[in-house]
Amino acid sequence: MKSKLRISAILLVLSGLVSCDKGFDEMNVNPIALTAVDPSYQLNSSIINTAPGYGNLSYETTIVKQMITPFSGQGTAANFNQDNRSVAAGNWNNLYQNNIKELTDVIAKTKDLPARSNLYNMARIWRAYSFMILTDTYGDIPYKQAGKSLLEAITSPAYDSQESIYMDLLTELETASTALDATKARVTTDVLYDGDIARWKRFGFSLLLRAGMRLSKVNPVKAAEIVGKAVAGGVMQSNADNAIIRHNPNFTNPVGSQLNGGQSAFFYLAQDFVDHLKNGNDPRLAAISVRYVGAASGAQQVETRANRTPAVQIGAPLGFDNTTIATAVKASNLASLWDYSQLDRTRIAGLTAPSFLVTYAQTQLLLAEASFRNWTTGTPGTFYANGIRAHMQQLALYGTSTAIADAAINTFVSANPLTVGRELQEINTQYWVASFLIGPETWANFRRSGFPVLTPNPFPGKDLKTEPFIRRLTYTDAELNVNSTNVQAAIARQGADVMDTRVWWDKK
Repeated sequence: MKSKLRISAILLVLSGLVSCDKGFDEMNVNPIALTAVDPSYQLNSSIINTAPGYGNLSYETTIVKQMITPFSGQGTAANFNQDNRSVAAGNWNNLYQNNIKELTDVIAKTKDLPARSNLYNMARIWRAYSFMILTDTYGDIPYKQAGKSLLEAITSPAYDSQESIYMDLLTELETASTALDATKARVTTDVLYDGDIARWKRFGFSLLLRAGMRLSKVNPVKAAEIVGKAVAGGVMQSNADNAIIRHNPNFTNPVGSQLNGGQSAFFYLAQDFVDHLKNGNDPRLAAISVRYVGAASGAQQVETRANRTPAVQIGAPLGFDNTTIATAVKASNLASLWDYSQLDRTRIAGLTAPSFLVTYAQTQLLLAEASFRNWTTGTPGTFYANGIRAHMQQLALYGTSTAIADAAINTFVSANPLTVGRELQEINTQYWVASFLIGPETWANFRRSGFPVLTPNPFPGKDLKTEPFIRRLTYTDAELNVNSTNVQAAIARQGADVMDTRVWWDKK
């Protein structure tokens, strides 16, 4: 009898447990938590995430001798021509780990939705832009299988050759830009152009022009073909078409955050850049630079010492650390290394200063080169003048204190026409100036064109063995560990995983 009672009690308890389980899953779901993300917000996140940051200061702008820090430590990089993989991983971590995953997801979500075709094609353009920066930085990278860990469970993607990547990027940019349609649903949440399809198309075709010009040495026939398609599609027409990330106190400018924080006394304008602007009586120097005259320490870099007059600006030389630079400091009659000119962190490097990515000025200068090469119609000198003028006018977008007067712009443009016999050098030197702070593009165009003519960083103990300038950044330690087989296949095809190895389009 007792045994039967025990069995009955057990069955009663089990029955109660089964009945209590009904609705258990629903009860444990947060009713206000997001279960899906609108893909337009994923696109916006990727756009904002593309703003150049710390690596832009440590590698790209230093390689092209626009910025420099004489300090060693965790930030050691191009200042000493050394391979610091934690810093070199910046573009990979920022764009590959974030942008490519987000954008691949957006494309998958919207591909078969006619009502979201504009969002679909905008995401394709931005994905192509992100991939351009990545492959220009590292060379061969995962492309066809990239960003598909969740969609297709591809956790160890194969690496594609840069040549195959570029051929597909050209197709993506052309077809996606062409497919944008102003008669279809507008993406009203778009942070780049507020859903303005005309400006998105001009951005896409200007990016196609940039990609086509990358091939100027490795495949000039293809380059000319792509230039023709970009021009026919319609490139940027004014500074109103600039691709800009506008920052605010909630999302500050990454470069500004570095230079207004713990790095404020570490980075300086490079001597080559300051001398170029100063010797050419270029009015942009007054908008870009500041010198804290007589500062004997970082703590003395205060506004009462600030002098923004071009005549007093002195750029910091490359080839020294914070100890050996004392000889250069003495030769220039400065109080200390903290007395060199800096990027003005109260204006052009302010916390809410905009980040420029692709601009009308750059586009005009690329057209100047393309027309000189007879790849498009127009007068090289006119495009050249337009590019200089546009960049000078662009500086007003940082605020009234960086605006250059029309009279000063006219004087400079009139005094500096394109010189016969020096066209490629002058066009690409102006591209160097017009791309200031857009480090990945400045460095890429320097490698492609060979201009401006710069002397190599003479710092001793460099990691470079065969090249005077850094040609690519090395793969991340994480990739070498978790995706070793595919990385090694890329290295075998491309060349040693060192900074001397040239990427596919970077030919001598």
